Amino acid sequence: MSTIASEERVINAEVKVEDRSLDAQLRPQTLRDYIGQEKVKESLVIFMQAAQKRKEPLEHVLLYGPPGLGKTSLAHIIAREMGVSLKITSGPAIERAGDLAAILTNLSPGDILFIDEIHRLNKVIEEILYPAMEDYALDIMIGKGPSARTLRLELPKFTLVGATTRLSLLSSPLRDRFGSTFRLDFYSNEEIQNIVKRSSAILGVALDEHAAPEIARRARQTPRVANRLLKRLRDYAEVKSNGTITRPLALEALAMLSIDHLGLDEIDRRILKTIIEKFQGGPAGLQAIAAAVSEEMETIEEVYEPYLMQLGFLQRTPRGRAATEAAYQHLSIEVPARMQRLI
Repeated sequence: MSTIASEERVINAEVKVEDRSLDAQLRPQTLRDYIGQEKVKESLVIFMQAAQKRKEPLEHVLLYGPPGLGKTSLAHIIAREMGVSLKITSGPAIERAGDLAAILTNLSPGDILFIDEIHRLNKVIEEILYPAMEDYALDIMIGKGPSARTLRLELPKFTLVGATTRLSLLSSPLRDRFGSTFRLDFYSNEEIQNIVKRSSAILGVALDEHAAPEIARRARQTPRVANRLLKRLRDYAEVKSNGTITRPLALEALAMLSIDHLGLDEIDRRILKTIIEKFQGGPAGLQAIAAAVSEEMETIEEVYEPYLMQLGFLQRTPRGRAATEAAYQHLSIEVPARMQRLI
């Protein structure tokens, strides 16, 4: 399966072009509307109220976790709760020092700068960001050679909110400059059901109470996937029925999309079957698995593995990836004797 095909997956938690308007429409406006991540919300409330009492900007915040869990939504909410403007960019979009300088010098006091995929900033940009975060200053090198000199520009006090799916790829100096670091975890089934119900009300979709659990079970514990499934089922209901999403209709549509009761699709199952059938259950190297399923290593590591590991179907070992007994059982493949002896 090619990378292009993987990007078209309904249950891919990565943001797609089609998601942008949907995400904006369904995005919660306040922490009260934001379902899930209770510990993160509790901490943010305290930090934001303390900053407001001191009449200071919020300290820099780093959000990390798998894609689709609400990092961007939290950045919007933080800005709204603090009553300041939000400027949005991403690591890959800041290619030159001048790009970052233009963004920083256009901030107003208290503004929030949200950098998505912050782990993809290049080292030169990172080094310029250090004094900006720490001293609210921008050091610009003027000239070259012996006559070169550094010009320091004062910046308004701002808050940087960084988001990443790969915390390990952030350098220590950059991580250390964030005052607060929060991990966003996968959502519970009940939280996803509440998100589905909230989204259906906003979209004006008639949703049977027995259909919401079926969508939630297949949403990979991820709000973005849940909303995308709801959108697909809405289209299916409008064409195949009277527009109401019932449980039988939901099961029919989800079967058509080849999404099983745990939210696995054909690519997930192919990865597990490859490890089991071609590599005797593993351990197998990530590069070998990627070559066998015609996917990029980074895509497997960032998109597929987190949920497979969350289900207990995949293990990371020093020697590579290994399928678990639960993976064999889910795929209805006989568990080998060597694994049974270890049980």
